Amino acid sequence: MIELSFTEVVIALGYLAAGVLFIVGLKGLTSPKTARRGNRIASIGMLVAIIIVIFDLVSHDQISSNTAWAIIGGGVLVGGAIGGYLALRVKMTDMPQLVAAFNGFGGGASALVAAEVIVSIEAAFSVEIGVTTALSLIIGSITLTGSFIAYAKLQGLIGGKPVAIPGGPATNAIIAAATVAASVFAIATGNTTGYWIATGLALVLGITAVLPIGGADMPVVISLLNSFSGLAAAMAGFTIGNQALIIGGALVGAAGLILTLDMSVAMNRSIPNILFSGFGGTVSDEEIGTKPVKRATAEDAAIALSYAERVIVVPGYGLAVAQAQYAVRDLANALEEKGVEVHYAIHPVAGRMPGHMNVLLAEADISYDLLLDLDQSNPRFGQTDVVLVIGANDVINPAAKNDENSPIYGMPILNVDEATTVIVVKRSLSPGFAGIDNPLFYEEGTMMYFADAKVALEETLSAVNQL
Repeated sequence: MIELSFTEVVIALGYLAAGVLFIVGLKGLTSPKTARRGNRIASIGMLVAIIIVIFDLVSHDQISSNTAWAIIGGGVLVGGAIGGYLALRVKMTDMPQLVAAFNGFGGGASALVAAEVIVSIEAAFSVEIGVTTALSLIIGSITLTGSFIAYAKLQGLIGGKPVAIPGGPATNAIIAAATVAASVFAIATGNTTGYWIATGLALVLGITAVLPIGGADMPVVISLLNSFSGLAAAMAGFTIGNQALIIGGALVGAAGLILTLDMSVAMNRSIPNILFSGFGGTVSDEEIGTKPVKRATAEDAAIALSYAERVIVVPGYGLAVAQAQYAVRDLANALEEKGVEVHYAIHPVAGRMPGHMNVLLAEADISYDLLLDLDQSNPRFGQTDVVLVIGANDVINPAAKNDENSPIYGMPILNVDEATTVIVVKRSLSPGFAGIDNPLFYEEGTMMYFADAKVALEETLSAVNQL
């Protein structure tokens, strides 16, 4: 029977408490009603984990100088200040980019932990530690560069269209094979040069793997890289024997993978297809706007909405960009005062990350009970008088049902074309992230309201109030 000292018991219980808080916090994120509370609980778990790690280091005399304390204190203060600033200042429209950056930093941090172990330990690794160290380096490095390529695509720093690399998937396969070979060499021989070669190749692989993926698939890529960052952290935890890293990393890895699989189902595409197909169509400027559309004014929209019995609002990224969530709430309240039934249909991949639209609408205090998912909303469109689409494009494109040659064919969409009237608020007829035209815009029952989403909704509200 192993006897533990009081200090060891405290440390073990502290790591257990942090793990429990992580799990409870993650559970809270499964519902919009409990998401904020879950986020707070998980944050407390991270604070507990940090305190226990420091206590663990002190108890083993691994923090013995003022310089070490200054580095730790400075890291906590600087990291906390940056995190607080970003949480307060980053716009909701930029949240996908922020998540991508956080994934990258997480992967990079795990790789640095593994690198520090290689540098500081002169003795040869056991096979187990060698494997976990190599995995932390490789997965963390791929996550680092891949996440910042995703960030650049979402931020518009590089084009959102797929970027072909010489050799295509074969090039990535060769780089991946060389990365594994270098790692095996390092583990088998104890020659640390193999680890550094594997790290360099993994950094390149992160770039070459994400560049060929189109902007329409970036939400799935971010989710997958989030899973990778968790796996890298768990491997780093095994390398240095830290229970908090193992538990937290495993939770993030599993949750990210489940979310990735759910999103691929929502798009009716496999993960290999997303990663290797170079998904996305192209529409030339000459093709856009050549077909006639029925243009709407604020008065046209107000009349259609005010005299409807049932209205469903479909929010998209255009609503997020315009910060129009409060304007749509005010318009919905005015319609409800006139006896109109208003609901909101949320596609699983609406916006640029899962839950993006839900968070925006919750920010405007729109009741969760009014939000309908794909399965709840599709049976209702046939009995809906007016669907108000705000900035959505690919998730309402009937080509997914009707055109076998379309790159989005088979993707589950919101069947807004089944409603009596569809009002689409967009700045122009430009295609969405999938890079394809939307035949819905040219149908007889569709009215196109070309304007900034917030301006359009405010003008429509003013017209509704005058009726």
